[in-house]
Amino acid sequence: MAEPVRIPAPDAVGDIVAGEPPVPITVWHVPAPHTGDTMSIALADRLVRNFTHGRRLVLDLTTGEQLVRAVRAARRRHARHTPQDLAGDNRRASLVVTGWPLERTEPVPFMLDCAQRVMVGGCVAVVLSAAELTVNQVLIAAARKAGLTYLQHIVAAHDLTGRRGQLGDGGTHLSAHSDVLVFNSSLDALRGSADG
Repeated sequence: MAEPVRIPAPDAVGDIVAGEPPVPITVWHVPAPHTGDTMSIALADRLVRNFTHGRRLVLDLTTGEQLVRAVRAARRRHARHTPQDLAGDNRRASLVVTGWPLERTEPVPFMLDCAQRVMVGGCVAVVLSAAELTVNQVLIAAARKAGLTYLQHIVAAHDLTGRRGQLGDGGTHLSAHSDVLVFNSSLDALRGSADG
């Protein structure tokens, strides 16, 4: 009997930065946000409960009231900002949550502002509606320049029986998921950005 032919598994593709191990990808099943909102209450609640504790501050750069409701329910402190006034707040937060894209906002200066507002060990969570992979890569590169570490990629999978979006050709598609990129502030990362 002949030996079976062994074919190696293909190389991994996706959110992998050359020369570095891939970040964990997690799938959270949560409802889709309402039109004009950054996220659903379920996604806001999971972000607050997974990335904060105690009476720590959460800086809110989202649209909608979901994050403030989740912060209050978890008994955290809350402050709402716009990207333009974020630099004026000197308080350090355990979590900064924002949607993307933001009007008149460039990735690198914005991520630098976020990095200065998050405490060591804290996180910046960027919520994107399903976007091209290149958008993720631009934000990851901007976060690294700001001294943040790419910690986790969350796929917020939405109920596929939900609302449908219109395509330019008159067809429809399901709003299947949002991406959440989570970046961490650490002493090592901050030292590295100061050296660079």
